[in-house]
Amino acid sequence: MQNSLQQTPLHAAHVALGAKMVPFGGWDMPVQYTGILNEHLAVRQHVGLFDISHMGEFVVAGPTAAAALNRLFTNDVRKVAVGQAQYTLMCNAAGGILDDLILYRVEPSVFLLIVNAGNIATDFAWIGQHAVVSNQSAQTAALALQGPHARQLLDPGLAPFHVARQPVFGKTCWVARTGYTGEDGYEILCDNTDADFLWTELLKRGAQPCGLGARDTLRLEAGLPLHGHDITDTTTPVEAGLSRFISFDKGDFIGRDVLLQHRDHGPARKLVAFRMTAAKCPPPRQHYPILDGGRKIGEVTSGTQSPTLGYGIGLGYVEAGSAAVETKIEIAVRGKLFPASIAKKPLYKRGS
Repeated sequence: MQNSLQQTPLHAAHVALGAKMVPFGGWDMPVQYTGILNEHLAVRQHVGLFDISHMGEFVVAGPTAAAALNRLFTNDVRKVAVGQAQYTLMCNAAGGILDDLILYRVEPSVFLLIVNAGNIATDFAWIGQHAVVSNQSAQTAALALQGPHARQLLDPGLAPFHVARQPVFGKTCWVARTGYTGEDGYEILCDNTDADFLWTELLKRGAQPCGLGARDTLRLEAGLPLHGHDITDTTTPVEAGLSRFISFDKGDFIGRDVLLQHRDHGPARKLVAFRMTAAKCPPPRQHYPILDGGRKIGEVTSGTQSPTLGYGIGLGYVEAGSAAVETKIEIAVRGKLFPASIAKKPLYKRGS
């Protein structure tokens, strides 16, 4: 199994730093170096550095690129100016989320897409049915510099959700002011051959290496969904609370009819955030039942002990009638019921 896993260009660097490596989306990735708590707090308080080279990078270009992507994605590509980024979703005909991704418009008719690691092959095949797409994943590495001190290490002069082609320590990169942690920061796309140099330089300047464990606790506090857990090809953006990323007025797109029904009539279930309210409680985990008055109303999709907040938090789908903020619920943890409460997303907000 271990030999079948793909390795990023920084694999040797992670091993040299003593990282604990785990399989993730077909890749051998660092889950932690000094510990999830330490790395999580480094991002919240200072600056952390993640290897995200396992993510996929596609380019869609040409005079029909914008129209093709507008049919594929829920958001409106026409609203994205050159140098801007957009969060969007790609759905099947039933409205299920095939993937969530970031789209960058780097030229008037050239779009760079960042897709989830486990979906690279299926996304490429699906997009290829509707547009001319180039898979740049094999030659592209990516780093995420995240935290309140990120701009002290690297300040490309970008506004949030903007992207530019520019040198980073002498290496030409795409630099975007985006992230997946709830903190300010940057995502840097570079050639595979430049990854080790950039990683080393950012660590020298004070960034702390961080693994997937902290990335997960950070994104959960920020209320950001993970594809394959909180959103899947059987959940819709309306159910997941992502309707603000659907442009119903742009014209037809794949899945629109089902999403319109969900919008107009309301979904039967909703993705909610929750917090554990007992003084001592094991952290919630995926597939744990969610109950209301002893009756099962849903299931946890992601959960953890929040390092910033100091209590258990999670995301899960519940019946729509039980989805209101402050609704009292229970989480079944190894056969025992623990009190919890539906909470407003995000559970943590920068500056709070």
